Amino acid sequence: MEQTHDLGQIIILNGTPRSGKSSIATAIQESFNGLWMNLGVDGFMQMTPARFLPGIGLRPGGERQDIEPLIPILYSAMYESIAAHSRLGINVVVDVGHHDAYAIKRGILVNCARRLNGLPVLFVGVRCPIEVIMERRWNTGQNMDTVPGSPAPHPIELWQSEVHIPGIYDMEVDTSLFSSAECVEIIRQQLANLPVPSAFQRLVALSAN
Repeated sequence: MEQTHDLGQIIILNGTPRSGKSSIATAIQESFNGLWMNLGVDGFMQMTPARFLPGIGLRPGGERQDIEPLIPILYSAMYESIAAHSRLGINVVVDVGHHDAYAIKRGILVNCARRLNGLPVLFVGVRCPIEVIMERRWNTGQNMDTVPGSPAPHPIELWQSEVHIPGIYDMEVDTSLFSSAECVEIIRQQLANLPVPSAFQRLVALSAN
């Protein structure tokens, strides 16, 4: 089919829960020119029936092996939607927590990258020290099973290591050092100097070898 629209820009924000991804996504929607749709993990979890939750928000560590086979399918559906929006000229920002620490390796990130092959993607790692993440969880009532100052639960530690694999991102931002608005400006500057190929394109190339 002939392309009749300019491709929409895609920004993937990858990090652990409470790393600051959602705040950056909202700031991008509010400050970038044009229409930016947030097709991130929270929206897809809201559409998921309760018995299949947390769906694509499943934590590392093999906690829900009964739903694990669904996770690659749900991610595929998410990324097909992202690709469709971009091909229609709609900009997309996506906040996710990609990891492959399931009971077995699922290769989800590479599969997702294939689905966006040929589209303009900026892959951003959203970094935040685990101590700050734990403090944010306590402040929002999400760490009721631990007390302040105690070690982070294993799934959270595992998530932290899994999303910060060196060399997989086009760029990284640290929300313990910069505000959401400052992170957005750093991303804006990076968009003007996108590497060719992008990190997602490199993932596709590596998977083909």
